[in-house]
Amino acid sequence: MPSERPDNILVLRVSLEDIEPRIWRRIQVPDSFTLKQLHRVIQIAMGWHDSHLHEFRIGGERYGQPDPEDEEKVSDEGTVLLRNLPFSIGGSVTYAYDFGDDWQHQVLLEEIQKPGSEAIYPACNAGERNAPPEDVGGTVGYTEFLAAIADPNHEEHDSLLEWIGGHFDPEAFSVPETNKRLRREFRRAAK
Repeated sequence: MPSERPDNILVLRVSLEDIEPRIWRRIQVPDSFTLKQLHRVIQIAMGWHDSHLHEFRIGGERYGQPDPEDEEKVSDEGTVLLRNLPFSIGGSVTYAYDFGDDWQHQVLLEEIQKPGSEAIYPACNAGERNAPPEDVGGTVGYTEFLAAIADPNHEEHDSLLEWIGGHFDPEAFSVPETNKRLRREFRRAAK
């Protein structure tokens, strides 16, 4: 879905809650993006695979993909422009991903900038640490996963390494690789 030309660029810090040391990303997104587009940016920046349900929670309202079977009302995230959200610098919204693992992200508005003439948006300009693998079992499962893969004598060491594809570095994060994925995704979406 093409978005309007941005008046401003929102600098957002996305932090995964309840994990220390923090796993976080600093992203820049046009204020003309919808919450649905922000969802895609967060998925790519965090390294998630978008294989689970998600929602944004803003001032008591829930935004996501409406489901007629759901008894609780969820507003359509594709209809809400970021510029129309009721939060200002220093304010935050919650982004929940994978209701089973229950990954809670704080999305903090750090700054509002004018778009750079040569800049490409969306962009990631900082971050730390690899996000947990999908379906690892939430924060408790992730802690147990890290302990098992770090200990060759752990009874699940080999099976978890096989499950994850042979290697997982919890400290790994690359801004250039993340920006490549963002550009690939949003160039394809613009066509």
